[in-house]
Amino acid sequence: MSALTALFSPRRTRALPAPLAPGAAAVEVRGLHVRLGRHEVLSGIDLTVRAGEVLALVGPNGAGKSTLLAAVAADLAATRGTVRVDGRPVGEWTAAELALRRSVLPQSAALSFPFPVEDVVRMGRAPWAGTPHEDEDERAVAEAMAATEVAAFGPRPFGALSGGERARVALARVLAQRAPVLLLDEPTAALDLRHQELVLRICRERAAAGDAVVVVLHDLGLAAAYADRAAVLHGGRIAACGPPAEVFGEELLSRVYRQSVEVLPHPRTGAPLVVPKRPLPHGG
Repeated sequence: MSALTALFSPRRTRALPAPLAPGAAAVEVRGLHVRLGRHEVLSGIDLTVRAGEVLALVGPNGAGKSTLLAAVAADLAATRGTVRVDGRPVGEWTAAELALRRSVLPQSAALSFPFPVEDVVRMGRAPWAGTPHEDEDERAVAEAMAATEVAAFGPRPFGALSGGERARVALARVLAQRAPVLLLDEPTAALDLRHQELVLRICRERAAAGDAVVVVLHDLGLAAAYADRAAVLHGGRIAACGPPAEVFGEELLSRVYRQSVEVLPHPRTGAPLVVPKRPLPHGG
């Protein structure tokens, strides 16, 4: 029996998640501090993520976005404070129970063995083994691959794909898991324009279906266009949190990113467009 199969063995008793009510707190972070070595990466984070919303974590490199996501996922222990998923501290769930409640997309996807793409996506169904929901495996895998446009290379080895293709397969695995909380760390980093938009549309669709989606983004335009709320991290703290139209102000973003910016309304949607202030061209 493989380690993965053993972890989610039908012989292991685990509580299945109940559907989240619209607007219910799916994730609650209170007074979170995380120290890595001598450096305190997160300092006193308070945050609630609700069912039916997309929350974008934005901020400069080193602000603590990925660390916060890892702490919510229970992949990184808190130094102080609490993280609750589905109403319970993450440390009180078994690994199998937590996998039924939250799925995680890391920044990079790598495998040591040449698994076919379809098998990689199917790994997302492991938490449901031995439950009534395992009958949904084939449908969940097929729908996830179709949504991320990777069905055409199902038989291909994962390692033979481009970086962007691997990123979409990794997202398909997360979608196939069908957990009510999705934690996505820079899911658009390796993608072209079309597939960046595809990924964020998927985030919106999952939120519309009742899931809570937390996504780390560097592109403030994508965050403004697709997120219900954005948390701007700066120096391990949340500098502002709210609808992008309210928190994406020129003064705040210029200070946080240490780069003067202009915030302009999109000519059609009105969503904020954040652009760096640049000198006029010679002769302009």
